[in-house]
Amino acid sequence: MISTLGRPNPVMPESAVPPEPTVRAGLDPRTAVLILLAASIAILAPGGERFIPAVLIGGVLLAIFERAWRRALGLPVAAAITAAAAYLLPLTAASPIVGLVGVLAAYTLRLVAVGGIAAHLIQTIPPTRFIVALRSLRVPSVFTVPGAVMLRFAPTIVAEAQAVRDAMRLRGLGGRWALLRHPLRSIEYFTVPLIASSLRVAEDLSASALLRGLGALARPTTMRPLRFGPADAAAAAIVAVLVAASALWVPLP
Repeated sequence: MISTLGRPNPVMPESAVPPEPTVRAGLDPRTAVLILLAASIAILAPGGERFIPAVLIGGVLLAIFERAWRRALGLPVAAAITAAAAYLLPLTAASPIVGLVGVLAAYTLRLVAVGGIAAHLIQTIPPTRFIVALRSLRVPSVFTVPGAVMLRFAPTIVAEAQAVRDAMRLRGLGGRWALLRHPLRSIEYFTVPLIASSLRVAEDLSASALLRGLGALARPTTMRPLRFGPADAAAAAIVAVLVAASALWVPLP
């Protein structure tokens, strides 16, 4: 290559070229979003108890597809414990407190089932592709910007909670014994810094989203268009089978 001054321009070595960001292979973001919305509507609607096993199976299959073995094992265990508290605990004693615990556990069981699918979406879909998926589904920007912020907010808050817990342990304020000796003080020492950090993180993420043009009226383009693949077809088939099985399932008297 010859420059305007007649001297050859140095060629940039391949090691100096920034690598192209890679996207983790998996479901199309639109498929994951639609599965999450369908599962949430079905399981949180009146009579959604019959869809709990199907949503749990879907969450476990997504965890296996993602190779998240801890989640694939922990999701059924958490669901079993919550189901025992919801349906077996009220049979042991007739008490208002036990009944209240059973009702709360029944709603928690639904959240656990939906949480498995939501965890897959958070772990496998980058915020940029999530925004592209929402825009391709013609979702208004009033929902796109908060969704992108929340997708960044959840893992950041988990990291902040771990940092607060480590800081409490360094100062001798954490641990199980401290929680048992001074439960209210331990909760205060944990929640107050976490709330302050959450507010700061939320403001920073909102400002970052607006600076990147997420609230602009112009429709931006993407360098990597979304495409449906064989994994999306397999996921749609599995969802159809689970929905049909849940709709035809009749509980025993």
